[in-house]
Amino acid sequence: MEYTFRKATLNEGSAIWAILQDAIERRKADGSAQWQDGYPNPTVVAQDIEHGQGFVLLDGEEIVGYTAVLINDEPAYTNIEGKWLSDADFVVFHRVAISATHLGKGLSKVMLSEIERFASANNIRSVRADTNFDNAAMLKLFYRAGYRYCGEVYFRGSARKAFEKVL
Repeated sequence: MEYTFRKATLNEGSAIWAILQDAIERRKADGSAQWQDGYPNPTVVAQDIEHGQGFVLLDGEEIVGYTAVLINDEPAYTNIEGKWLSDADFVVFHRVAISATHLGKGLSKVMLSEIERFASANNIRSVRADTNFDNAAMLKLFYRAGYRYCGEVYFRGSARKAFEKVL
């Protein structure tokens, strides 16, 4: 399959939000506390898009995934309890979600590959991310994709596992 990864547009906000809502429900069904506190929400998605940081994964014309991708823009990462693998510029991604109708097709791995391609295209050799301690699916994806655990970072008062991959 050939997928397209590109910046999201504001008129795609409702489709993106539907994907995120399904992901929020999956986290809950999995027993995860992640995304059970009103975050993310439609306002966050709109801000991602307005700042040019919201990205969609397309299968043809259909949005099948969403993530926010930022360059050197995660204040919480300056206070890691641990150590990053590199001190250079980095790409960080948040809010990875795959459409419920496209689960099991390896699209999360496709999304990570596209984020890594984005980093390389911007001459950045480090990709960082974090997830809840109880998000087993994302933790498994990080390890399988070659990300290394670096320590803990804190968001909204909660510790999160932080990972980095040097490209």
